[in-house]
Amino acid sequence: MKRLLVLRLSALGDVIHTIPAVVGLKQDHDVTWVVEAPYRELVEIVAGVKTIPVRMKKEPKTALQAVREMRGFDAAIDFQGLIKSAMLPWAARVPDRYGFEHPREKLAGWLSNRNVPVDPTRHVIDQNLELAAAIGPLRPMGPIGPSWPSFPQEIQAEGAIILLPGAGKPNKIWPYFRELAKSIGPRALVVWGPGERALAEATQARMAPPTNLRQLAFLLKNAEVVIGGDTGPLHLAAALGTKVIGLYGPTDPRRNGPYGQLERVIDRFRSTKSMQSISVEEVMNTLERVASE
Repeated sequence: MKRLLVLRLSALGDVIHTIPAVVGLKQDHDVTWVVEAPYRELVEIVAGVKTIPVRMKKEPKTALQAVREMRGFDAAIDFQGLIKSAMLPWAARVPDRYGFEHPREKLAGWLSNRNVPVDPTRHVIDQNLELAAAIGPLRPMGPIGPSWPSFPQEIQAEGAIILLPGAGKPNKIWPYFRELAKSIGPRALVVWGPGERALAEATQARMAPPTNLRQLAFLLKNAEVVIGGDTGPLHLAAALGTKVIGLYGPTDPRRNGPYGQLERVIDRFRSTKSMQSISVEEVMNTLERVASE
């Protein structure tokens, strides 16, 4: 059994896309995950591994503390492919440092000494599994089923149709959530994150209160269907086994779609690449089909 470091610092969707590979590794190895502090609890609960939290942007000194904690490990796997992620195990003198043969930043490849080729046309989860397999055989991951506590405020999530109006980039935002919420009626529940309150209020639908990641997961787990663009909460819902409808324009769902539910994606990547070209009628028709499955 090796002592392994896993590096995927952020963001939410990318952390979720790394969980299957980490779960596959932890069956035969002692795994510790280096991750941005806001995602620490989610990683510990869902992936079931120890963590070394960092705050690379807000508190750079945490990187120095992380390097000290990373010493003595046998190998590290950088799933992020950036200089900031690759430099941590390099600075900690971890002897075997695995990374993608073609990382997102070229210098990251120079900091690794075990560069692994993967198929860039496959889904990002499959690419992560290919990278992890360089360590050895992986155990398959079963369904995620942590025991989430009841939501601390009174809110009915069971059977709700959750709407996710936010997204990391403006071109991923679908502009018709207000019309969709009106069509769905009282079952519509808008869930939102930091900086997304105005988008949520604009839907004029029932709004969930502010949530941390643990509370967010509780809502997503108990929903009937979750509808949103290419965003972290949509991927979390899919990982939790909830039915999702993905709205995709500028990003390719074959690489970044909700894993295991690509047939439930409304895809404009191969045509207009515009979120505006997805109609409310098309989403409602898809919702009727998905809800009945």
